Amino acid sequence: MQNVYSVSWVNAYVRNMISQDFMLQSLYVKGEASNVKYHSSGHLYFTLKDGQGAMACVMFAGNRSGLKFRLEEGDRIVVFGNVDVYERDGRYQLYAREITHEGTGYLYEKFEKLKRELEEMGMFDPIYKKEIPRFIKRLGVVTAPTGAAVRDIISITKRRNPAVEIILYPAIVQGDEAPASIINGIRALERLSVDVMIVGRGGGSIEDLWAFNEEVVARAVFDCEVPVISAVGHETDTTITDFVADLRAPTPSAAAELAVYEADRVEEQLLGYKEKLNSLIRMRIERERMLLHTREARLKALSPEARLKEQRMRLLHIEERLERAIENRIERTRHKLALYAGRMDGASPLKKLGGGYAFVQDEEKKSIKSVESLQCGMEVSLHFIDGRAKAKVAEVIKKPK
Repeated sequence: MQNVYSVSWVNAYVRNMISQDFMLQSLYVKGEASNVKYHSSGHLYFTLKDGQGAMACVMFAGNRSGLKFRLEEGDRIVVFGNVDVYERDGRYQLYAREITHEGTGYLYEKFEKLKRELEEMGMFDPIYKKEIPRFIKRLGVVTAPTGAAVRDIISITKRRNPAVEIILYPAIVQGDEAPASIINGIRALERLSVDVMIVGRGGGSIEDLWAFNEEVVARAVFDCEVPVISAVGHETDTTITDFVADLRAPTPSAAAELAVYEADRVEEQLLGYKEKLNSLIRMRIERERMLLHTREARLKALSPEARLKEQRMRLLHIEERLERAIENRIERTRHKLALYAGRMDGASPLKKLGGGYAFVQDEEKKSIKSVESLQCGMEVSLHFIDGRAKAKVAEVIKKPK
């Protein structure tokens, strides 16, 4: 008996075979939309059909942000996505990532192809982006001579800085003649040496903006020596020129804002810088003055004259202290002498003699302090305060013990 497979195995096998087919992973399919259903979950379900067949399609909620219109029954559309199998039902379907009306599908494919080619060449690399000068005198504009875009650019430029000169190259920005006209405008303004260039136009469909998706225009922008600001369409519109330009502006009005500095604000900033600079200069002068005074004081302190004066004052202080010390010493010595004089005066024999006393000496002039040293008939000398006398001991009377 031959091998028997389950339904789920066959569905998984078919899905695996489809997933390995490179073409089915990224393709555009055109047809008429039917059975359109917006689910509450945010997913979009519909059928894509033509005269010979039909295909189930789904666009998940995460991809619907790129859908710029509401899909209706009978719309002729081009769906970009991949084919896969829903294993549970064994049904293949197209998983949509982008949906456009049929007339624009080819252009979107062409746009993506050129975008990939130029990106691989490095033409979008930031290393090649030229810096937009901050202060400009001449602004070049390549756009249609009439319409909202040019009016907005002129109005905003005059409002922000009336001194900026605007040089307009009236280009054709739509149709078969547009690419050559835009290129001529870029080269003409480049020869006039404008400071910065705005290349753009107002919004429109992808067909209206297609001139700015041409490779020759992209190369002209890339090769331009003057910094280029791309301002094509509205904020949601994107062209090849936007990727190649040195700066992309979401609208022509925004391009003028980015290109032209606001003179009043710059003047205010300059006044502010002036005040700040004057303040810094005053602070610097005051700091240097204080530093000069400090160094002057230090120099005076280190000068020989100051050192001599300091030493002179030091000697004067020493001299004063020495004089006070000598006077104190003399005073203390005088006081001590007075004390000693008082003591000596109290012990002086003369003072005692003045009180009616006398002292006795023998013949050898030795003081006799006791009757033990006397003998009868011995001659002695009696000394008084005003003279002396000779005497002979007549009797020795001892004090009874």
